[in-house]
Amino acid sequence: MELRQMRCFATLAEELHFGRAAAALSMAQPALSLQIQALEKELGVQLLIRSTRRVQLTKPGEVFYERCIRVLREIESSSAIVRAVAGKNVDRITIGTIYPATFGVLPLFLSKLGKRFPDIQIHVSSGSTDAIIRDLEKGRINLGFIRPVENIGSLRWQSIANERYLLAVPLGGRLETAETVTMSDLKRERIISFSRSNLTYTEKYFFEQFRKFGLLDQVACSCDDTLSLVSLVAAGMGVGFVPEWTRDLPHKSFRLREVEGVDFTIGMGLAWNKEDPTANREEIVEIARTLAAASRSLKAVGDYSGRNNTKRRLPAHGD
Repeated sequence: MELRQMRCFATLAEELHFGRAAAALSMAQPALSLQIQALEKELGVQLLIRSTRRVQLTKPGEVFYERCIRVLREIESSSAIVRAVAGKNVDRITIGTIYPATFGVLPLFLSKLGKRFPDIQIHVSSGSTDAIIRDLEKGRINLGFIRPVENIGSLRWQSIANERYLLAVPLGGRLETAETVTMSDLKRERIISFSRSNLTYTEKYFFEQFRKFGLLDQVACSCDDTLSLVSLVAAGMGVGFVPEWTRDLPHKSFRLREVEGVDFTIGMGLAWNKEDPTANREEIVEIARTLAAASRSLKAVGDYSGRNNTKRRLPAHGD
């Protein structure tokens, strides 16, 4: 049995589609089919059920997939450990992000990482917190920017920042020029919310907040990401809570307003697998720590700037 066959099967088991798996492996689809057929012949069992519409794993296929993942991860870890012992630099790292929430921290992290490892090959992928955690556990990615979760399992975690969310209102709207804005004012507005379909951390958080303040009936539009939400606000479709970094977006047609009496804040941090020798290199862990220190420093400067900070702060997950 060859490692190439195991990699082919593992990729196909994840994609459950010969075309997509072949593309991910940078090989022709007939060649992938031959590798799988040879593997099944050697094992003497059927690993996949093929039809014109779909590919499914058999029970032996499910067991073999788990074994393949363990073997491939152990080989990759062994290679990384040997390179670390030999004093070799990291040559490749994969980072998962909850786009676009990482606009504020990802550029700084990549800059520091590139300076420390100038020859490193970096791949950045986007996903939800739950998906990134699964990829970290399976060794598909090395580091992940995620929201706080109740059970981090076997992963390590470094809190980096607490993102403040402000109310985005359209230019020319009633709330743009209001002397103050309260949560009660939102009962007269159409609210744009993050979609509940994906049930990611942020969607759950704001659903709970709207329910707490009796605003669920005011939710008129929903979307999946921050950039879509600010576009809907700019189009005059309603108002919605967005992270403070949107203040720096170019050519924006909305204004951010503080809501009196509340301060919505959501945490974010960097997670990695404690068994991943690449992510556990002291240099990379130290970069994560400096990001947290930089975030605290910026927050302290902002608090000292004279802004009235007497609002009652609502407890936020992970704070």
